[in-house]
Amino acid sequence: MKTVCIIGISGKLGQYMTEACLARGYTVRGVCRPQSVGKLDRFKGRITLFPGRCDDRAVVAEALQGCDGVLTVLAPWGVSGYSTHTAEAALDLAEPGARLVFSCGWHISMDGKDRYSCKLRAIVAIFGPVARFFRLADLNDQVRACQQIFASSRDWTLVRGSDLEEGPSEGLPIWSDHVGDPILALNRTRRIDFALFMVAALTDDALIRRAPAIVSRRAATAG
Repeated sequence: MKTVCIIGISGKLGQYMTEACLARGYTVRGVCRPQSVGKLDRFKGRITLFPGRCDDRAVVAEALQGCDGVLTVLAPWGVSGYSTHTAEAALDLAEPGARLVFSCGWHISMDGKDRYSCKLRAIVAIFGPVARFFRLADLNDQVRACQQIFASSRDWTLVRGSDLEEGPSEGLPIWSDHVGDPILALNRTRRIDFALFMVAALTDDALIRRAPAIVSRRAATAG
């Protein structure tokens, strides 16, 4: 792995991934909205930015040139298919052989074998329609985006994050193929560690075409 593009680089997760990639000596390129460029001032001179929407195929195509790794934040903002078009751009325009790693929440299921708590089901059932009514977000758009990823023959990984919190790193998260596994009961992950897992997945062939659900490493020692 030499050159990595982060699609959605200006958000908290994107910035943590930037730090992790730079620490590994990767050349970092990134896509973010023009109005968010200022959030990345601390990385000036160390990364190359391509201002534009993450679903703008022309911008994404330019940013992905020469990249052997792509980290994509699938944000379901708005009701115009933002997640779906972002995923399509990454899948269609990345270099042949590039490793593609996407982020989403636990509510996504690849094979229907995940077992969700009543709380999580209620949150999705209530938040989804309300967010769409106010045209803030579309959870079904993220579902459609992930279905496209699952159907792709590219070398992808979809990292499904539990509830996120800020704080210092607790180490690389542990994971399972399915929500409902007792190992995931803690349902908490530091955002910085979510980023570490995303970056580590770029070079972990065991995660190719899998959708690991992650949780804080402290879950392994929780009583």
